[in-house]
Amino acid sequence: MMEMVLNILSDGLFAAVAAIGFGAISDPPMRAFPRIALLAAAGHALRYTLMTYFGVDIATGSLCASLTIGFGSMMLGRRIHCPTTVMSIPALLPMIPGMFAYKSMFSIIMFFQKIDDTAAAATYLDSALRNGMITVFVILMLAAGATLPILMFPSKAYTMTRRKEYPERPNDN
Repeated sequence: MMEMVLNILSDGLFAAVAAIGFGAISDPPMRAFPRIALLAAAGHALRYTLMTYFGVDIATGSLCASLTIGFGSMMLGRRIHCPTTVMSIPALLPMIPGMFAYKSMFSIIMFFQKIDDTAAAATYLDSALRNGMITVFVILMLAAGATLPILMFPSKAYTMTRRKEYPERPNDN
């Protein structure tokens, strides 16, 4: 039990460190950094827990984690008057499936190098398609989960950076 908790906490800690690094690139306000770290740790630890201990696939786990980050960035962004995307994008970046993307590209290269060997080419093509599909769907789930809260509550997303709350979003006429 203690090992499980340590694994989850270390996963969240490493994601938080990576998210702070990604956040530093986009130059958010200093008050956003602790929230970026918190969102990344919570999202990545949730995905890790779902995948490792509950047998959830990576795409579904990524959707749950990105929804957590999306709704969390709306709540935390309101408190510090910071747009949701300033916090959610750096928090999502540690969950990009880089290894799957790498394996997909490697398999494509190997497919073309082994094009004359039908068995090897088929193996590499299968690997490229499998890893490519995982990469695409995980990224789609990350984007959908982070965007859904903004689409569900557009007036809250619009007014969170304003000091005064508006009941509705003004017309853009």
